Amino acid sequence: MKLSSVIILLVAAATAGAETASWPQWRGPDRNDHSPDSGLLKAWPEAGPKRVWLYKDAGLGYAGPSIVDGKYFTMGARDGKTHILCLDATTGEEQWVKAIDEELENGWGNGPRCTPSIDGDHLYALSGRGRLVCLKAASGEDVWSTHLVDDHGGEVQSWGYTESLLVDGDQLICTPGGDKGALLALNKKTGEKIWQSSELTVAAQYASPIVVTHAGVRQYIQLFQKDFAGFEASTGKVLWKSEFPKGRVAVIPTPIYHEGIVYITAGYSAGCKAIKLGPNHEVETLYEEKEISNHHGGVILVDGYLYGYHSNRGGWACQELKTGEIKWTERELGKGAIGYADGMLYCLGESDGVVVLIEASPEGWKEHGRFTLDPQTEIRADKGAIWVHPVILNGRLYLRDQDLIYCYDVSGK
Repeated sequence: MKLSSVIILLVAAATAGAETASWPQWRGPDRNDHSPDSGLLKAWPEAGPKRVWLYKDAGLGYAGPSIVDGKYFTMGARDGKTHILCLDATTGEEQWVKAIDEELENGWGNGPRCTPSIDGDHLYALSGRGRLVCLKAASGEDVWSTHLVDDHGGEVQSWGYTESLLVDGDQLICTPGGDKGALLALNKKTGEKIWQSSELTVAAQYASPIVVTHAGVRQYIQLFQKDFAGFEASTGKVLWKSEFPKGRVAVIPTPIYHEGIVYITAGYSAGCKAIKLGPNHEVETLYEEKEISNHHGGVILVDGYLYGYHSNRGGWACQELKTGEIKWTERELGKGAIGYADGMLYCLGESDGVVVLIEASPEGWKEHGRFTLDPQTEIRADKGAIWVHPVILNGRLYLRDQDLIYCYDVSGK
């Protein structure tokens, strides 16, 4: 075989591998918001990256995307109903739409907040009012459903149910909250209850759980308003718990785990906290920092440093995970959400739709381009903003502003 033919085959194989990367749930495969992409643009043109497509009928809501096998799944409210939507991730063309519940009504914006989770042939999603569904991902056909309030004793929070469901093995993990138990494990195939964590009966908040293995024990970590805890995956037993007394109003960001350290943060001046788990699940507090307080734009851990917008500091910040030390702060962009891919951070200003590309570096804010979303929605609530987090996959940057879903080419090709 000629050398040129070999090169062509290798390039084709590499391209095919890149195109099959998936983002099957909230914050990606490992719930750490790290894109698997590489070879992306390290600097943007003056006008920003090229827009590939724009979809204009996603409806009301703040649901993010899951992207699997070339399909883009999200949720939105149309005509008073909460729907799940499936689009072609390459073209933005609508594949199917399925109504699953009545629309959640809320002063900060109606509609769903959950990102669907894809596992094999099935899709799992939660409406803001508490209806949990399992559908066939290919068609939207019903498989089973349950209700966190009616069937499991949960209570709808002020802003509705917002967590994104966690699939782990044969278990589907969710957080109804309430007297029957804060955390719930269902059989993902049937919807039948496996366990409910009756040891902890606090109300649900707005965070999504993560799954980790520590000291040889698989466990789910979830954040509540006044504490956070680890639950044994097989039984729901509370393995450990740590207080978070300053949490109030709404506790939202996803917990972060790295090498035995659990990090949590919340808005409304709650601050952040990091603990170290011991070999027998004992808890040692590493630090509690009031100045670092993330509302709902999220924080991302990269090479031992945390990045995100922090309200108490009035700007974007970099914080060392192990020590809590603040490495830098910057006010070049307003409050917003963040994504990570290929050594770069994608920062989104929630009030103006400005998107900025910076290096993931503890040395400071190093900007490599910016642009403004255009057009922007005309149906956003007066109290609402652009709250859906950026997702970068297969060389594409996906953003959303209510009914508008944007796809940009950041591939560097």
